[in-house]
Amino acid sequence: MAKSTIRVGLLAYGAIGHEHNQAVRNTVGLELLAVCDTNPERVVAALELAPRATAFSNASEMLDSGILDLVVISTPPNSHYEWAKESLLRGIHVVIEKPMALTADQCDELISLASEKNLMLVVYQNRRFDDDFVTMRNIIRSGEIGDVYHYDSFVGGYSRPCDYWHSNAQVSGGAIFDWGSHLIDQILNIMPDEVAHVSGQNHKRVWDHITNADHAHVTMTFTSGKQATFVHSDLAAARKPKFYVLGTEGAIIGNWDPAGEPAVADLPAILSVHHSDGTSRTAPLQPLEPHEFHRSIVEYLNNGTPMEVNALQSRNVVAIMQAAEESAVQNAMPVIPAIRRS
Repeated sequence: MAKSTIRVGLLAYGAIGHEHNQAVRNTVGLELLAVCDTNPERVVAALELAPRATAFSNASEMLDSGILDLVVISTPPNSHYEWAKESLLRGIHVVIEKPMALTADQCDELISLASEKNLMLVVYQNRRFDDDFVTMRNIIRSGEIGDVYHYDSFVGGYSRPCDYWHSNAQVSGGAIFDWGSHLIDQILNIMPDEVAHVSGQNHKRVWDHITNADHAHVTMTFTSGKQATFVHSDLAAARKPKFYVLGTEGAIIGNWDPAGEPAVADLPAILSVHHSDGTSRTAPLQPLEPHEFHRSIVEYLNNGTPMEVNALQSRNVVAIMQAAEESAVQNAMPVIPAIRRS
């Protein structure tokens, strides 16, 4: 498309929709022209930041309005596939919240459709841009801890889960899909080796008011012999570190910031780098500029500049989570995920 302002619509407006609204407002080359939500109060909140945007309560009407170049889909996960497909069929570029869909086959269909129509399809993997993750990745890529062969990631604590859709397995995909969409993406960004097999386990032991697992554990084993784990728990009376990464010449521990209670996951981890000679250091954060993902949208659509995130990466995250859920049904028996390289 020509180098012009990209007209954006927001489909669903919750907390993440507000984040996109702020990013669009602060990104040269993007303009919010439409917002859609079935809750009038959310639409009012969106228009406070973007008063010139057109309000819709019907998603199809917004997509049919002809005023959009790009739509940001922030609906619950079980509707991602449907609305991404409807948008692509109308010739609209798509940014979609994670996970892309609930099955790898649905992701493949969306990727094929976007390619056929020469449209952008990308998942907002926002945790790829977190200050602590970016800093840790820079340290690893510098070679300071040698070759990474073991990577643990954890999120959670001991608390009653919310009653919102995040806790409904039919809507969210389950506990593995909820946070795994973030942290498994981070793992694959650090460890690009071929995945040999995945095992998963879901524990349902305490919280009967929801259908998500109370504690979910995923282990990824690579053909190189390296391993990575992801744990999401609402039964962890003692938290593991957010990151525990071992390399051939050192290690990185990402400890939770004690100032973060009760929303500890919203603060960056405190990173310590440990060397093989017994020395260690606390690593200062190396943040990216704000709204880096949204700026990359403009660069991609106007100049063809490749983005940090692409649809195939997010599709493979879904394939791994799907394999982990299949494994969990078989009491953690290994499952080979349907990974695509191209």
